[in-house]
Amino acid sequence: MHCKKIHEIIVFIEGSIKAPRFSFGSSLTALVEVVAGNRNAAQSQVKKVQAPRFEKKTRQKISDYLKQMATPEIEAQLAPLRAAVKEYGDLIRDLKAKSAPKIDIDKAVVELKARKRLLEETEISLAPKEASFDRLKLEDLLKRRFFYDQSFAIYGGVTGLYDFGPMGCSLKANMLQEWRKHFILEEGMLEVDCTSLTPEPVLKASGHVDRFADWMVKDVKNGECFRADHLIKNSIEKLMNDKKVSADVKRDGEDVLARLEGFDDKDMHEVITRFKFKSPITGNDLTEPIAFNLMFPTQIGPTGDFKAFLRPETAQGIFVNFKRLLEFNQGKLPFAAAQIGLGFRNEISPRQGLIRVREFTMCEIEHFVDPEDKSFPKFSKIADQKLVLFPHVINWMEHQRRKSPSEMLLQTKMTIYIMFQKTVANETLGYYMARCHQFLMKVGIDGRRLRFRQHLSNEMAHYAQDCWDAEILTSYGWIECVGNADRACYDLLQHYKATNVKLVAEKKLPQPVDVDIVEAQANMALLGKSFKKEAKKIQSALQQMTSEQVTSLEADLLSKKLFNLNINGEAYPLTPDLINIKKYSKKIHVQEITPSVIEPSYGIGRIMYALLEHSFRQREGDEQRTFLAFKPLVAPIKCSVLPISANDQLVAGIEAVKEELSRYELSYKVDDSSGTIGRRYARTDEIGIPFGITVDFESVKTTPYTVTIRHAETMSQIRLEVSELGRLISDLVAGRQQWTDAQAKYPKFESTTD
Repeated sequence: MHCKKIHEIIVFIEGSIKAPRFSFGSSLTALVEVVAGNRNAAQSQVKKVQAPRFEKKTRQKISDYLKQMATPEIEAQLAPLRAAVKEYGDLIRDLKAKSAPKIDIDKAVVELKARKRLLEETEISLAPKEASFDRLKLEDLLKRRFFYDQSFAIYGGVTGLYDFGPMGCSLKANMLQEWRKHFILEEGMLEVDCTSLTPEPVLKASGHVDRFADWMVKDVKNGECFRADHLIKNSIEKLMNDKKVSADVKRDGEDVLARLEGFDDKDMHEVITRFKFKSPITGNDLTEPIAFNLMFPTQIGPTGDFKAFLRPETAQGIFVNFKRLLEFNQGKLPFAAAQIGLGFRNEISPRQGLIRVREFTMCEIEHFVDPEDKSFPKFSKIADQKLVLFPHVINWMEHQRRKSPSEMLLQTKMTIYIMFQKTVANETLGYYMARCHQFLMKVGIDGRRLRFRQHLSNEMAHYAQDCWDAEILTSYGWIECVGNADRACYDLLQHYKATNVKLVAEKKLPQPVDVDIVEAQANMALLGKSFKKEAKKIQSALQQMTSEQVTSLEADLLSKKLFNLNINGEAYPLTPDLINIKKYSKKIHVQEITPSVIEPSYGIGRIMYALLEHSFRQREGDEQRTFLAFKPLVAPIKCSVLPISANDQLVAGIEAVKEELSRYELSYKVDDSSGTIGRRYARTDEIGIPFGITVDFESVKTTPYTVTIRHAETMSQIRLEVSELGRLISDLVAGRQQWTDAQAKYPKFESTTD
């Protein structure tokens, strides 16, 4: 059943994210006038909104951002200016080719520079704040205040491994707590906690041993390894920024980037050879791509014979416990199981901080459902929720870079109306996508920088029916943070094939039906003599066989007088005297089905990094004063307690505040260090504490005591009694009240300390 009830879906393509609006008056008219040659009117319009001067690198970053992410409204204003710049760039090349007089060329160069300057100033004035985001400032803050840092740093560090400090640990714990509440508690899921050590046969059955690999290339001289797709991507991006590279080569590179996700080793080798890519470090030649399995191997026990791996995902622990979970759920479908735990992947070239690591925290849900009925009882609750969708048809269109953003947007809108009814495969998948969106927004992800991208057909596993990644825009580009996949019946069937243990559920039939049953019954007296302690295992395997398998067994016994029963890779030769074939008719009231699985999989580290970027702020008028504006719900520490001075008169007030906050289980940090109150505000703002409670001399003048509360993001303050403090902060953290509600209820406090 398709998600026919999802209304007003916003379709995303790169170039349609909605950025903050800036007042630009009648600037479009002004820009058109530039193209016509009347620059003066346009310049007078731009001056009204002209932004502060930026370094050349920052201006280029803003320009690149807008080329990809501008809204149609902004693009309409920038397109004439870009055309005007191109017009004079072409004119200068033509003049030089014709050996025109130097005075004519110089005059054209002056005009080109003026047009470029106008374009830059307009881009800066229209760009959203995130376009000029300074990652180095954020990284400095995170390292200095020990949110996280590279593991074993005093030994030189290990790439791909990170230790979380007090603030990072608390932020991560708050995100996990909210995830557990949002999904496990609110949806009534069954939570499990399975071992990280996984025997090889389990991952062999799931396909990880044979197929969980990335393509790797090596430097032919020093053997340094690079992940092939990353090397290609980075090398092409470098080409795109090289002014000496021809337009045809750049278009070819864009086409490669569009299809890179679906490339195999031969495709990657062809690209590396065609573009003559070398080692980015030494410039040496590269080997052909080879497969590198990403799992960490280990052994269980002292002999080293029992091969195992550190789990690459938490899902397999849920699948192998399906029977127990179904039994716990009283045999009923649908139901969902969830697990929070560590995953391990031996990445070829870890990079980008928390984006690509070797040990990470995952939150995974396996929702088991009847494959013929993937409707969801609570779907109506989210049916009208707006999502930013990037379906695979539009995904393919977006990669056709030869089209202008405005052309692509028009085609996209027309296409989505036609394919609207079949955008998402089923209600259950659609429901989890909506709930995913709610969770990400709740913890503080910027909705303008969040989309759901459908996998192209060459990206999806052969068994998957549909897959949508929740991608978040960061300074590293669009990052996959959550995978929402319909995995069909693949996993349970694979484990059944490997173990002969049926992983099925029973579905009640509308009316009883008669079926022919064929069973293989073990002759235990003879079986015990022949196989001794293995006899019960053989008997159990025979009982698990389907009618089709028993029919095949009977045929072998009749023709060959022998049947080799395979149990976990070991063969047991069975002769006709050891088995009795029983055939009979039976009236059945239920049907055995192998459930389909809808799997949302969350990478907490990636979401956390995106949250840090989206929460990073710089004070207006003081760009050196940076801070983190977390949602109170996930903020590592909810309040700071700041005595106005070290005077003993304030001790009683401070103790009253601490007692009140503890009564509501609110975390707090007392900062009674030396320095002005403004400097201490800045220190606590920097680490994302949303509320600052100040105890001043006015606080202890009357009974009951009063305090001021300062909202870090807006720097506004109110005064209230200590007895009301705990409930108010608790309501603000839980989202039951907003800061504006508190401002309306309590008197404003004016302060000059900020």
